[in-house]
Amino acid sequence: MTDTSLIPFFSPKGVAIIGASLDPTKLGFGLSRNLVQSNYRGAIHFVNIKGGNLLGHPVHTSIMEVPEPVDLAVLLIPAEAIPQALQDCGRRGINAAIIASGGFRETGSEGAALESKCLEIAQKYRIRLLGPNCIGLIDTHLPLDTTFLSPPGPTPGDVAFISHSGAICAAVIDWARGQGFGLSRLVSLGNQVDINETDMLAQVAADPYTKVLTLYMEGVSNGRRFVEKAQEVTRSKPVIALKVGRFEGGKRAAASHTGALAGEESAYNAAFRRAGVIRAETSEELFEWARALAWCPLPKGRNVAVLTNSGGPGVTAADALESLGLRMASFQPSTQTALRALLPPAASADNPVDMLAAATPQQYANCLRILLADPGVDSVMVILPPPPMSTAGGTAKTMIPVIYTADKPVVVALMGERLIQEAVEHFRAARVPEYRFPEQAAAALAILTQRAEMLASGEKADESTKVQISQSQIDKVSSILDSITTVRKNNFLPTETVQALLDTYGIPTLPLALGKSPTEAADLAHQMGFPVALKLASNDITHKSDIGGVILHLQTPEEVQNGYNRIMRNAREAHPGAESNGVYIQHMLPEGQEVIIGTVQDSQFGSLLMFGSGGIEVEGLKDIAFSLAPLPKDEAEWMLNNTWAGKKLAGYRNIPPGDREAVVDVILRLAHLAADFPQLAEIEINPLLVFPIGQGVCALDVRAKLSNG
Repeated sequence: MTDTSLIPFFSPKGVAIIGASLDPTKLGFGLSRNLVQSNYRGAIHFVNIKGGNLLGHPVHTSIMEVPEPVDLAVLLIPAEAIPQALQDCGRRGINAAIIASGGFRETGSEGAALESKCLEIAQKYRIRLLGPNCIGLIDTHLPLDTTFLSPPGPTPGDVAFISHSGAICAAVIDWARGQGFGLSRLVSLGNQVDINETDMLAQVAADPYTKVLTLYMEGVSNGRRFVEKAQEVTRSKPVIALKVGRFEGGKRAAASHTGALAGEESAYNAAFRRAGVIRAETSEELFEWARALAWCPLPKGRNVAVLTNSGGPGVTAADALESLGLRMASFQPSTQTALRALLPPAASADNPVDMLAAATPQQYANCLRILLADPGVDSVMVILPPPPMSTAGGTAKTMIPVIYTADKPVVVALMGERLIQEAVEHFRAARVPEYRFPEQAAAALAILTQRAEMLASGEKADESTKVQISQSQIDKVSSILDSITTVRKNNFLPTETVQALLDTYGIPTLPLALGKSPTEAADLAHQMGFPVALKLASNDITHKSDIGGVILHLQTPEEVQNGYNRIMRNAREAHPGAESNGVYIQHMLPEGQEVIIGTVQDSQFGSLLMFGSGGIEVEGLKDIAFSLAPLPKDEAEWMLNNTWAGKKLAGYRNIPPGDREAVVDVILRLAHLAADFPQLAEIEINPLLVFPIGQGVCALDVRAKLSNG
């Protein structure tokens, strides 16, 4: 649902520019010029204490003099004058303002204080603020231009752009013109003292002219709220995000494998996937994919046909498609028969279809029509280098009617530069996505497929597959946490406490006993029954196996005593002064597959769950997947399907299939525990031992720590 308080930004009855200038060298003049030249049909008001006349409109000396209607103010005056101007707007009854001026938080502490003062005034008068330090917004269909950018502005189109950076907006407008696609709305967010990317998402998506939303993001204001709103938007319109600053944030001094591996980028990837947001790696991808999503129908499957007049590019396309998870379509016999009837004997009627260099425009069009009619073809890539016996432009014109009437996506790899320019213009005018190389075209088809599968999975999502946690289980965990009076170093909980938490949420653990001397350890092992395993009890030493702190398959009391002494000696030598509380004794279990499941609290997105290959090589292998917690069953299945640890549960060589359902159940339960109790900063099960199908799982080594808050 859109926010009614944002409506004046996109459909104002009147706009007042505070800081309009008669000097053509000033930004205030450029802002005024753009508003007038945009052909905005509402009332236009200019404000400057010097008065005068500008572009056929009177210049008022105060906002209080401006006649009705006016419900949007654009402020481009010195930063120190903004608070008073906002108060005047509030008294005037204006409830929407764009602060285009700089000199706020981006300049330091004094600017930040000034920005806070502006927000206080805005909240007092119920004014929604865009900016400060932004370039404003554009709606090409209203039309409305509240920026000071150099003309020409963007051409009207169907791709919206929301950006944290103002500078990139100017480049995108010019680049979009050069690439032959238009923008519907453009919003520069600036410092986001009030309105942020999440606020604008639904408002821009509600625009009937917008078919695709693109985001340039440097961060997110409220992670969980962004995911919630983006989920609503992506059900009806695709959203593509370019998140920058990938290698600076998210570094943490982690005490667990999960914490070490769960950086900021893992959280963003999990959040985007949950929200249905497509993540682009480059600025070019952002708009290449947007064009395809705006101009093409979605495919019904992953089968792609490739049509070319050259073998090399066809093989390149096949490699690119298969590397992206798409499949080369298998043609029906009738399709191949029809192709052979049109092509010379030396041509190939297999996929990719190689018509040979002398292919005519009509052969391109007729072969494309045949491929689109094959029920086993879901989409088509046409590869068109400059043809030797005709023109690329003529070939494009011949194919366009076929593409225009198709209900399957067609993208074109239009290879070359000077000799293809006429074809470029024809395809862009017909809204057919064209790319310079097959790899780019393949990526566009992959994104169309990803979007189609996302929508299909959303329709099939079954809320009943979520694990059920009772109120009594929640209450018991609350009681356990409330009863904790002391924690160990680094806020770690005693292992016995962690096991109690997991047991309460239905996660199987292996009973353990703490021996504080060689004799006590041997007695406990005898009571438990041999064989046993010994593990160092220390929260100062994270990776116990690395220093000889774990000994397995001990068969007698004597072996346990010797093992105890060896573990203590290893701990002292490896970490002098580290706390050692003795050893834990656990009964040895049958062999099984080892996986890791853990959670960590992310500062933006909350509980983040990790699954992957467990044991001692987890950080080396980095065979892991992340998801936001809690999560539905299909998301847990995705994590298994996208890791070797999960795939191996189906069985591998002499390894029997593991109990996949039991692993999924633990993922769902641990995710609930983390989401229900965010004070648990990290939880980790490594390894979770997975027994053969039907025999369940067991958490062998567990750890958890409380947050500092």
